[in-house]
Amino acid sequence: MRKLFFALSLVGMLMTQSLSYATTFLNPTIQDTEQQEEVVEEDSMIQEAPEMEESEAVEDEVSAPAEASFTQELKKRFIEGGPGFMGIVLICLILGLAISIERIIYLNLATTNSQKLTAGVEEALSSGGVEAAKELCRNTKGPVASIFYQGLDRVNEGVESAEKAVVAYGGVQMGQLEKNVSWISLFIALAPMLGFMGTVIGMIQAFDKIEAAGDMQPSLVAGGIKVALLTTVFGLIVAIILQVFYNYIVAKIDSIVNDMEDASINLIDILVAQKK
Repeated sequence: MRKLFFALSLVGMLMTQSLSYATTFLNPTIQDTEQQEEVVEEDSMIQEAPEMEESEAVEDEVSAPAEASFTQELKKRFIEGGPGFMGIVLICLILGLAISIERIIYLNLATTNSQKLTAGVEEALSSGGVEAAKELCRNTKGPVASIFYQGLDRVNEGVESAEKAVVAYGGVQMGQLEKNVSWISLFIALAPMLGFMGTVIGMIQAFDKIEAAGDMQPSLVAGGIKVALLTTVFGLIVAIILQVFYNYIVAKIDSIVNDMEDASINLIDILVAQKK
């Protein structure tokens, strides 16, 4: 019995030792397999990253032409229209925009608060006389102040003389406001006319090719018709752009002229009241 118990205890000890050895030997292999799996996952991620970067680069390359398509298409169409008429249309656009910007700046600088100026002139006439009012007008910019100065300069000759000076100098200031505006209207009319001329010339070239070939093929007339349509389109675009600036300038001039007329009437009323 003791021998049997001793044998069983010996077998149990051997089994426990064998299991301990097995676990010690198997754990490194498990760790190795886990490390291998982690390495495989890292390799797969590294391989997928360039693929993702390449796909993003491809998408960027696909989207990049889409962003620059408008300017590229505009340049392409302008070149296809031909340097002759397209260059003249471009010159019309540049000159028209230059004159429009110059007029807009001048008109904005010429805009003044006429009500405030009128009140200041009336107060200066009451407190310091004509010379004080003239000094105020001399230090104020704008056509209204210039008209006031001319009227005050003739006030010693009578109210009628002052009124005539205001009316005459008002016409001079109106001419200054409308300076070079007629050139903008010329370019507005000239740009589409040049486009239509290019259309006619392009159609003539297309029919000349048909006559020379003796056969009406689409490839023969496509180039001439395309040039004709492009010149018309660009001419109309230039006319539309300049027309917007022209209408703004005309509206601004009308506003300033109405302000000048209203202020001139108020000045004459003030001078009449001062004479009484």
